[in-house]
Amino acid sequence: MLLSELIKDIPHTLIGNDTEISAIEYDSRREMKKGAIFCCVVGTFLDGHNYAKAAVDAGAAALLVQRELDVDVPQVLVSDVRTAMAGIAANFFGNPAKKLRIVGVTGTNGKTSTTYMLKSIAEQCGLKVGLIGTIRNMIEDEVLYTQRTTPASVDLQEILKKMLDRSVDLVIMEVSSHSLDQKRVYGIDFEVSAFTNLTQDHLDYHKSFENYFEAKKKLFYMTKHAVINADDANGLAICEGTGCSVTTFGIAVKADITARNIDITTSGVGFDMNTPIDSVRIELNTPGLFSVFNAMTAAGLAMRLGIPFDKIVSGLKSMEYVDGRLEPLPTGGRPFSVYLDFAHTPDAIENILTAVRSFAKGRVVTLFGCGGDRDRSKRPIMGEAAGRFSDLLIVTSDNPRTEDPNAIIASVIEGVKRSGCRYVTIENRREAIKYALHNAKENDCIILAGKGHENYQEINGVKHHFDEKEIVAEIIAAMS
Repeated sequence: MLLSELIKDIPHTLIGNDTEISAIEYDSRREMKKGAIFCCVVGTFLDGHNYAKAAVDAGAAALLVQRELDVDVPQVLVSDVRTAMAGIAANFFGNPAKKLRIVGVTGTNGKTSTTYMLKSIAEQCGLKVGLIGTIRNMIEDEVLYTQRTTPASVDLQEILKKMLDRSVDLVIMEVSSHSLDQKRVYGIDFEVSAFTNLTQDHLDYHKSFENYFEAKKKLFYMTKHAVINADDANGLAICEGTGCSVTTFGIAVKADITARNIDITTSGVGFDMNTPIDSVRIELNTPGLFSVFNAMTAAGLAMRLGIPFDKIVSGLKSMEYVDGRLEPLPTGGRPFSVYLDFAHTPDAIENILTAVRSFAKGRVVTLFGCGGDRDRSKRPIMGEAAGRFSDLLIVTSDNPRTEDPNAIIASVIEGVKRSGCRYVTIENRREAIKYALHNAKENDCIILAGKGHENYQEINGVKHHFDEKEIVAEIIAAMS
């Protein structure tokens, strides 16, 4: 594609001559395709302009820049590279988003489970679904590569093009606050979007809760219809001034979709879902009040999409476990239970442990840590929240990344001590899991929190294979 065609609707100044463009690149660590345009993204820690000359030497035919550089290739000068990159990526791949029905789900917790519930509902209607999210990207049952919750704009447009080529009927996308702030979804029109909740997370990046909220709110300027958690203090405010129509759901407040007569058991949760269309008893396989909220979110999205009510009901009832979301793991017939969950925020850990506490017959034993190079202020809050709902805490490492894991643990313990909960610290996560299993008592519920679906542990910038499903299975087998 000619550079002039790529940037035809992008405000810019072209320095140099038109040229043929073969690809779009934005990461200097990836192999540069000959004839590509290299986008000099200004990031939090790195400035792509510093890698422009190396990109040209490696074969880049043009640059997308925010300041003119001394290089001998055409340069497209723009006010914001991230915004322009989203636009040229859409042009390069034929603007696939304009030809697809796209649903967005944002919020601190519940995004993944909600998207899987909506996928199950849509498939009851025979719709071909494309899924973009934390665990994996999918076209029907085919798994695509996933690196971020919401891919970079270039990668996202390429995925959408694949989905369009495969005649996908509906795209369901998790939309993270980072992606909204970094313009990864810029220019995409969402038919309907949902807001699940907002609690403390990612303040290492956003710096304040207000900034975090404003990042989430950007989604609703890009959507026609919104489905909003009215029980959340930020629910209605997230749509103020956006111009989108609103459907609300909630339990504690008056809302369009409500849940009553909630019954939580060890095997799931049942509730009466009341909607403007009809009222029905819903039975879900995943226990916990959070599952009720996720189901109402998915139902609200489905209704806005015009999916028949009976398909909504059957889609929810047919849902199995989502990977790493209060997922029960085999224990070889031993008299205790083990659950795997992705909970890594204070609110999420409280939700999960409240759910487990509602059906646990014995102790609630929680194994968890906090990630390195992330919001440090939530670590003691996380420790206190976990302690308030557990009988025993095993504080360990998560993804320490470039931080000292023992320093992270010490910060968590500050909050644990405030809770008064009994605890042990075992930095090595495998050894911590082994300790939990070997010291389990009858009817114990052991929760492995924080890693969920992840199959790696990141230490000093290196990702090591670490799959807790495999680890539990190995330890259980050795206990025989």
